[in-house]
Formats: sequence, structure tokens, C-alpha cells
Amino acid sequence: MREILGRRRRLLSRRSDRRPDLIGTALTYATQWQWPVLPGVAADPRARSRCGCPDPECTVPGAHPFDPGLLAATTDARMVRWWWTNRPAAPIILATGGNAPCAVSLPALPAARALAALDRAGLRLGPVVAAPTRWSILVRPYTMEQLGELLYAKDFVPGSLRFHGEGGYLALPPSATGRGAVRWERAPLPGSASPWVPDVEAVVDAVVDALTRTGVSAPEL
Repeated sequence: MREILGRRRRLLSRRSDRRPDLIGTALTYATQWQWPVLPGVAADPRARSRCGCPDPECTVPGAHPFDPGLLAATTDARMVRWWWTNRPAAPIILATGGNAPCAVSLPALPAARALAALDRAGLRLGPVVAAPTRWSILVRPYTMEQLGELLYAKDFVPGSLRFHGEGGYLALPPSATGRGAVRWERAPLPGSASPWVPDVEAVVDAVVDALTRTGVSAPEL
């Protein structure tokens, strides 16, 4: 009986070892990279595809701030540790803009094609976050004025593009959301003091060109 219990404990230990280290990762984002983060609302445990927030029609289940609100995002280690000690499975939400990266996102399938086209063109990319339905290319912080001028100068901008700037947010790996796991498609280089990210102009120009050249016109998801 002791052997069976001991074996069970070892199996449970192995299972727990495979759980994502959310608190450690959140602390890396906040303290090492100086990215302000906060816990997201978890998916509804009764139905993983639904959000745990009061909105029954939530379009980003488990992948957005709720309580605390977005303005609570911080780089303070004590606050981050307290949040994830009390909510160890909470998604990690980045408050984009300010001193933190912003992002350009598009649906997953055209994103994969666009990244391949960007690689062929020799454009250097930084980290790319992959959620089940959308991928997000991290870029340097920009203002709404900069983005407006950039988009105004273009003849065509695919409606499937989204922009996560000041006042926006993004779920970071290794979060689990109502639509599935969030992972790195292009991971930051190991040991980075703070990951390098490109200018938004270079990414938007290249993504719009890649989507136009490949004839991708995916609907917004």
C-alpha cells in the first residue's frame, strides 16, 4: 500500500511539474522586462469556451482584465506575486503602450503566411504571440497620432488587422484562455534584458504588402 501511495505521489508531482509557471513568468515580464501586467479573468470552469466575466457574449473569453481593471497593471514584484499566489491559473495580461510594447494582430492563418513573406523579405521581427485564432506581432510603443498618420497614408488596410496600443491589452504566454492556450510563435531570445521589437511602421507596411501579395482577405475574428 505504501508503494502504491508513493507511486501516486510521484505521478502527481510529475503532473504538477508540467503546469505552466505563471507566477515566475509574470515576474519576469514585470521585473526583468518592465512590462506592466495584471491577472486576466479566467474562463468559466463550467464551460471553457465561455468567459468568467458577467458578459455572456464576451468575444475574448478568459483573455481580458476584469477585477482588477486594466489601470491596475504594474511592474511591482510584490503585487504580481500576491496576485498569482492567490490566482495561480490566471492568464497574464499585458497592458500595451506607454513604456511597454504595442502589437499588431491578425487572424492566425494569414498571420502565418504573412510571417513567411516577411522572412523572405528579410524583415527582422521580434516576439510574436500566437493565440488559437489570432497572432500578434509585438512592436515599439506608438501614439494614436502616429498610427492614424500611418494608416491614412495607405490606399488599403485589411479589416482583419487590429492594433493594441495605449489603453489596450494582450494575453501573454503561457496563459490558458477560453479559446485555448497562448504560446510564442517567435519567442524572445533567452536571457534578454528586454526583448527587441521593431517599429510599427515597418510591420504594418510589410504585413499589408504581404497580405495584398498573397491575396489574403480573411474576415476579422
